[in-house]
Amino acid sequence: MTQIKAAITGICGYVPDYILTNAELETLVDTSDEWITSRTGISERRILIGEGKGTSHMGAEAVKGLLRKTNTKPEEIDLLICSTTTPDFVFPASANIISDMVGAKNAFSYDMQAACSGFLYGMSAGAQFIETGRYKKVVIVGADKMSSIVDYQDRSTCIIFGDGAGAALLEPNTDGYGLIDFVLKSDGSGVNHLVQKAGGSRRPPSLETVTNREHYIYQEGAAVFKFAVTNMAEAAARIMERNDLKSDMVQWLCPHQANKRIINATAERMGISEDKVMINIHKYGNTTNATLPLALWDYESQLKMGDNIGFAAFGGGFTWGSAYLRWAYNGAGVAD
Repeated sequence: MTQIKAAITGICGYVPDYILTNAELETLVDTSDEWITSRTGISERRILIGEGKGTSHMGAEAVKGLLRKTNTKPEEIDLLICSTTTPDFVFPASANIISDMVGAKNAFSYDMQAACSGFLYGMSAGAQFIETGRYKKVVIVGADKMSSIVDYQDRSTCIIFGDGAGAALLEPNTDGYGLIDFVLKSDGSGVNHLVQKAGGSRRPPSLETVTNREHYIYQEGAAVFKFAVTNMAEAAARIMERNDLKSDMVQWLCPHQANKRIINATAERMGISEDKVMINIHKYGNTTNATLPLALWDYESQLKMGDNIGFAAFGGGFTWGSAYLRWAYNGAGVAD
C-alpha cells in the first residue's frame, strides 16, 4: 500500500501594519536599541491596533490569503486547528471563530495550546488526520496577539514579543513529500519560570491579580534560556539522527524565533550554516505560535520541491520539539 504523508501545499502569513521599533521602546522602559539587538536580535515587531480585535482577526486574514493562493474553497476544509496562547476568549475556541470568519462551514475546529511549540504540535496532530486517509484538507493556524499579555513596564519581556499569524494547508501526498518525522516533548516543572500567573482557574481575575500585574507574561530569562538552548538543539539533533540526516542533506532549518542566540545554538548543534537558517526575528520579534509559519511564508520563494526542512521550537510550560519535513512544491513565482 502506498504510504500517505501530510504535505504542506500552501503557506500564508499576516502581520499588523503598526511597527513598534526599538527606538519607541526606549521611550517606554529603560533600554536601548543596542541592548535589545545584541541580546535578542530584534529590531522591530508588529502590534495589532484596534478596539475589539483579537487573535482570530489575524488568523482569519492568514487563512483567507492561504485559500486564495491555493485556490481552495472554504467549504473544502475538513479541519482547522489554531495553535495559540492568546485566544480571543477562554471559550469558544479561536479556531471556531476563524472558521466562521472565513466561511469554513464544513470544518470542525479546535485550539491547540503548547505555547511557542504550538504550531509544531498542531502540524503533527493535523498530519494524523491526513495520514489515516480520513481528511483531505487540514489548515493549521499559528497566531498570537502577544501585545495583549505583555507588560510594557517590564523591559525583560516587552522587548521580545510581537503579534502575527500564519496558516498552512496540509494535503495528502504519496510521492514521499510531507511530514516525515517529529519529536515532541514537555516538562510541566517549567511553570515557575515562564507563565502567565493569573487569569486561569487557579488564580481567576481579581482586584489583587490585576493590581499585582499577574495577567502579564512572567519570565525568568536565565533559566528559560538555558533550558531552551539545551532542549531545542537536542530535539533537532535527535530528528537528524533518527532519519540518518547529515548536515549537508538539510537545505533549511526553520527555528522558533525566540532569541537569535538560541537560534544560533540550535543551528550549530545541527551543523547548519547561517545561510540555511530561516531568520526573521529582527522584523517580527517573537510571535509565539506564528513564528514557524511566518518564517516559511517569508522564505517560501526560495524553497524547492524535495528540500529537507528541519523545524525546532521551544515554549513555556515547558514544551519543545522538532520535526522533519520534505517540501512538496517549488516556491519560486508563488504570489500571495
